[in-house]
Amino acid sequence: MKPRTRNTRETMIIIGGGLGGLATGAYARMSGYRTHILEMHEIPGGSCTSWDRGDFTFDWCVSWLLGSGPGNEMHQIWLELGAIQGKEMRQFDVFNIVRGRDGQAVYFYSDPDRLQRHLTEISPADARQIRHFCQNLRTFRKALAVYPFLKPVGMMGRAERWRMMLSFLPYFNAIRKSITELMTDYSRRFQHPLLREAFNFILYEKHPDFPVLPFYFQLASHANHTAGVPEGGSLGLARSIEDRYRRLGGEITYNALVEEILVEDDRAVGVRLTDGREFRADIVVSACDARSTLLGMLGGRYLNDTYRRLYSETIDQPGMLSPGYVSVFLGLRRPFPEADPCTTYLLDEDRAEKLLGLRHPSINVQFRNNHYPELSPDETSVVYATYFSEAAPWRALREGPEQSSRPRRGQLLHTLPVRHGKAYVAAKRRARIAVETFLEERFPGLRESVAVRDVSTPLTQVRYTASYNGAFPGWQPFMDGGETLEKEINRNGPVLPGLANFYMSGVWVTVGGLIRAVAAGRQVVQFICRDDGREFTAEIDDQLPPPRQRVVPVGPRVTADGPNDTAAPAVPSPVAAVNSAPRSAC
Repeated sequence: MKPRTRNTRETMIIIGGGLGGLATGAYARMSGYRTHILEMHEIPGGSCTSWDRGDFTFDWCVSWLLGSGPGNEMHQIWLELGAIQGKEMRQFDVFNIVRGRDGQAVYFYSDPDRLQRHLTEISPADARQIRHFCQNLRTFRKALAVYPFLKPVGMMGRAERWRMMLSFLPYFNAIRKSITELMTDYSRRFQHPLLREAFNFILYEKHPDFPVLPFYFQLASHANHTAGVPEGGSLGLARSIEDRYRRLGGEITYNALVEEILVEDDRAVGVRLTDGREFRADIVVSACDARSTLLGMLGGRYLNDTYRRLYSETIDQPGMLSPGYVSVFLGLRRPFPEADPCTTYLLDEDRAEKLLGLRHPSINVQFRNNHYPELSPDETSVVYATYFSEAAPWRALREGPEQSSRPRRGQLLHTLPVRHGKAYVAAKRRARIAVETFLEERFPGLRESVAVRDVSTPLTQVRYTASYNGAFPGWQPFMDGGETLEKEINRNGPVLPGLANFYMSGVWVTVGGLIRAVAAGRQVVQFICRDDGREFTAEIDDQLPPPRQRVVPVGPRVTADGPNDTAAPAVPSPVAAVNSAPRSAC
């Protein structure tokens, strides 16, 4: 039989049913390919997930969703995937609150006018620096409308690239300056000690290697009402995309752990699962952990110098990957209306020492019943407390063999024996007790109201998603590893040299969060269609109802005597509606 030529490829296997894999499958179906997703877990979503404990659903992922509202290309992608239609998109008028060790609070309103007034009240001496930050925030609100997500840069012609660059020209100075200065340096310009520290924690945790640009990008998205949370939460978001994929005719198999990518004559021809089953297809797309794919499923073959260096050396260098999380969940039998939806607390040394793996002395605490009231019973609360942590200190407490630095051919990092010993369990318990004690001091009666508890670590992430060292979402932006990867993808596409019919998708071929994962799914199908001489198709299902936008007040009420930090609204209520974008096809 003659080998199948590129323009006759029809079938596709996608490894991984996270958002990147689901998006890849949905766009491939829209473009006419027959697709089959293989997912190691029993549910879709990967890191975009939640789980039940008693009557409570603990949502692990979405604290804000870029593209939840209209006015940018990110929003169009979510509509094409059927992810947000018919849902209420909730957004708080405060992006985050940072509380100092003395209890003083900085409310990071995303609205630049309100933010400027609030910060100036805290520190009139910093008025000039505050005005500079807020003016750039206003500029970024406009720049978001031209930020490209729909087409990969590697597929743009010279004219398209010039048009893209020209669209950013009005914002060039703000972008250039904000991408060349670290926030850790920028924040030192403030005279007020709390502002100097608090600006580093706008994005919940401290990102010491981030320039100022992503802080503007996230706050500007929030100010434009396009960084809310979706009704139904993280798993609900994944389920909606899964439903869109199935309605398009796609197939998905759960509890299917891929062990090896089958290769014949330097062509990917299918996969073999750990239970021995084999699935064949014209195209294989990896939308899972890249290191397990390249060094495990493919045995280290077909790596050029860039990929060999990235996944054998760079990946283990400090700061190259996004850190993992330690997450403490508490389901509470009673409401705590005085609690804000999202606050980062700066910790003293004694408290910080009780949290294993803590990178910076802070925890972010969200009362997630405000985000997702439908995921817990009425008149209850859900606490979601998190901090950045590497996997190494947790792995050091584990009983059993250490994971090798390089998996053998056909061996995946997540299939190696994992036995958590008493020291590991005890460290989780200490972290949970430390969080409960801290919160009890601020919300008396909280501890006795706890109905259910749970703690996850970076190793929990490894167990359920196979993400290397629990890193989500993969490569850290603005670091050498992530920038090297982006250059490689832009130059050669999401492929491996010398291996035909194989492509990569998801968070490991980009840098960023969920919107980047689904955009990577859209873009890999564009590469595949180009290689096959097939027209790429993406469309919005006009039968689905549009999303509904709601903004919820958080900050202190303004009284005749000025702001009152203790008089926050007892129950969040809608204060503004934002019109949804008209449904249209791409």
